[in-house]
Amino acid sequence: MISTAGLTKRYGTVTAVSELTVDIPAGITGLIGANGAGKSTLIKMLLGLLTPTSGKAQVLGHDIGTDGVSIRERVGYMPEHDCLPPDMSATEFVVHMARMSGLPRAAARERTADTLRHVGLYEERYRPIGGYSTGMKQRVKLAQALVHDPQLIFLDEPTNGLDPSGRDEMLGLIRRIGTEFGISVLVSSHLLGELERTCDHVVVIDGGQLLRASSTAEITAKGAVLVVEVTERGEEVATALRMAGLEAVASDDTLQVGLIDDSTYDAVISAVTRLDVGLVRLERPRHRMAELFATPAGGA
Repeated sequence: MISTAGLTKRYGTVTAVSELTVDIPAGITGLIGANGAGKSTLIKMLLGLLTPTSGKAQVLGHDIGTDGVSIRERVGYMPEHDCLPPDMSATEFVVHMARMSGLPRAAARERTADTLRHVGLYEERYRPIGGYSTGMKQRVKLAQALVHDPQLIFLDEPTNGLDPSGRDEMLGLIRRIGTEFGISVLVSSHLLGELERTCDHVVVIDGGQLLRASSTAEITAKGAVLVVEVTERGEEVATALRMAGLEAVASDDTLQVGLIDDSTYDAVISAVTRLDVGLVRLERPRHRMAELFATPAGGA
């Protein structure tokens, strides 16, 4: 879907993207990096909106330097910042964006209604956008990126400003876009933890340089553990889990348990039930960006 070779963008003495060479396949790919890592600059170059200082790239087989219009006809883009007209309704705005993408008026209105229904805004579609919550505005931006039925969409920090429930709903929408609609997605975020359960692949950049490109499974399989917190007798629980054939280490009443498969969850529930202790927390730990930053590009 996307291929870059030595792609570089400099602003004076500042290098935003440096010698980036990576291939991104079809599916849902997370573009991970801390704030200022070069994610937004990369996306704008891939859209043909910024001219690279050096290097080259193709999106859907089109050169970003010469075929920017062709790329934007086939790609949807959800920008990071709030850029919505407050006095327009969601329907008016998304219809306008559909017409800008070349859809006839009737088709634009039909596609707009369907798209706003998919993103959960159908009942609110005639209200002025200025009265929308942050989550609703993010859905409008997602709808306008989808309305012209693109082959690929770029989502720049789509969960920004959302509460935990809103983040989960947005990530669920992104997953549906990739799995049910068959549209490939490149979604940028500085939070690996929220994307590792949504994306098929991950590209990690820092300071504009590629640190890692791999499948999400490769990252999550390495050192897979469960964090288990109980109300009391943590060492007894760890002992019971070790007797069941699991690796388990207790620190007071918080345990690190080696995750094998779904049977590990059953073993934990069985142990705490048998010992009659309360279960406070049972979860996979979030990956920290620093863990990936310590991994060389192309590493396993």
